[in-house]
Amino acid sequence: MTKTTPLRQQYLDIKRQHQDAIVFFRLGDFYETFDEDAKVASRELDIVLTSRPVSKGVRVPMAGIPYHAVENYLSRLIDKGYHVAICEQISDEQENG
Repeated sequence: MTKTTPLRQQYLDIKRQHQDAIVFFRLGDFYETFDEDAKVASRELDIVLTSRPVSKGVRVPMAGIPYHAVENYLSRLIDKGYHVAICEQISDEQENG
């Protein structure tokens, strides 16, 4: 069994809790979607479908949108009947000193 990255594991845990929604996962200046969510987002929003390595030799589909345009994209999906979930990045103040 190939070990997944901590980011991948965090995403999978969140997706498991929100299986009925397209999960948008904040990574820097983008909200990324993965796996089947990425395929749906790419098709429905006409955005580029790429891939991301998640473990040695394994890549998964990925599609992203800029954080500043998120409302427009999410409203388009909601208007089409999709459920969406947003996962924001947070930092631990103690961790950053």
